[in-house]
Amino acid sequence: MKVKTSEQYGAVIVELKGNVMGGPEAQEFGTLLHNLLNEGKKNVVVDLAGCKFMNSSGLGMLISGYTTIKNGGGSLVLANATEKIESLLIITKLITIFEHFNSVDEAVKSFK
Repeated sequence: MKVKTSEQYGAVIVELKGNVMGGPEAQEFGTLLHNLLNEGKKNVVVDLAGCKFMNSSGLGMLISGYTTIKNGGGSLVLANATEKIESLLIITKLITIFEHFNSVDEAVKSFK
């Protein structure tokens, strides 16, 4: 999994590419989110457009990230989930927890 961050209109876009399977990358993701909160950046969009596969550890990583940001007084939303990932969110009922948008732009606008 590769992680790339950028900023857009006061929100941080975190792009996840490849296979999201937890492990050491989950730790890096958590550290990244803690650092964002420390910098006062509380609006986070996780862009899943480049995510090919996600297992239960990957889902756990997202849940952990969501909790971290929420406990820090911020919001974490998802954007561009592929059909595969979206069906995974539906099956696990996580679609009721995460706000999901069809584009990064829509997700960023949701923070206003």
